[in-house]
This record gives sequence, C-alpha cells and structure tokens, in this order.
Amino acid sequence: MTMIRVSPLEVQVRCDWFDGRPRAIRMANEVIPVLAVTRVRREAAAYSAALGPRTVFEVRTEAGRYALAYRHRARRWVVEGVEPIAESGASASFPTQGLARVA
Repeated sequence: MTMIRVSPLEVQVRCDWFDGRPRAIRMANEVIPVLAVTRVRREAAAYSAALGPRTVFEVRTEAGRYALAYRHRARRWVVEGVEPIAESGASASFPTQGLARVA
C-alpha cells in the first residue's frame, strides 16, 4: 500500500527535547503516540518561496503511517499523507476527521 496524499491538516506534535523527533501527534482531541521515525527529509536548500524551508518526517504509529511536515517559517506542523495499516481493516481508532484526500 502507498501513502495517500491529503490536503495539509494542521496538528500539534510533541517532540523529544534532545533530538527534536516527533513523539506524539494530537489530532481532533486524540493523542497518537509515535512508535518510530522511519524517514526524515530536510528541505532547507530547495523549497518554494511561499512555504519556506521545511522538514518532513515519516512516522509509524499503531494505526498506520503519517507524513508530518514542520514548516519552519510558520512554525507549524501539518499532516500531508496517511497510510492506514490495512485498507479493508482500517479500524475506528484511525483518526481521519478533517483529512481530505488530494487527487
């Protein structure tokens, strides 16, 4: 299965004090613990002027994977992609409120 691109949804992310890695995502009054950071992409040199530099973290949770982007200029976290564990067995615990799929 592949990551589904969604329209950016602003979320709150709790990070580690020492390395800055995401530890929990707060979305729609639900806290989702991050199990692992699987990929990090720093876009400090090549970025659009409208968005500014950003860092994209691909994180794994119990419900699935998320693509989290930290926009440095705006100091905001947004979800840009999601991948449920199993498409047919997407549990009710997978938070999809406010996530609009991008075609």
